[in-house]
Amino acid sequence: MPERVNYECLPTIAGPYVHAVKHKDTLYVSGLTAFGTSAQSDPLIAQSEVILAQLAQILKTEKRCKEDLVKLTIFVKDISQLSLIREQLFGFYESFLPACSLVEVSNLIHPDLLIEIEAVVALS
Repeated sequence: MPERVNYECLPTIAGPYVHAVKHKDTLYVSGLTAFGTSAQSDPLIAQSEVILAQLAQILKTEKRCKEDLVKLTIFVKDISQLSLIREQLFGFYESFLPACSLVEVSNLIHPDLLIEIEAVVALS
């Protein structure tokens, strides 16, 4: 049976979803954004920094490490800004590169938001 999880270390959920769902040996993390944080209206690099810190906190809470990241899906409003976060992503992953998709979108849940990242994490 899937286990639905909300993390106290993340911003409060404001919609019809949970932060993540555990199913068997996999954790599916909902799209993380800077919504409700001090970086909400900041530039892309600051928003992505907050999101990666949220993801790191989830990994820590689940007693997992970056090596356990299986796949990330990154949604950005302006794909031409990819170069701004590429180095940041390499630093975050360390040497454990996950599968990844990058998608340009016309909008996210709030007009201030420039990026959203969802993740799949191996739990075993």
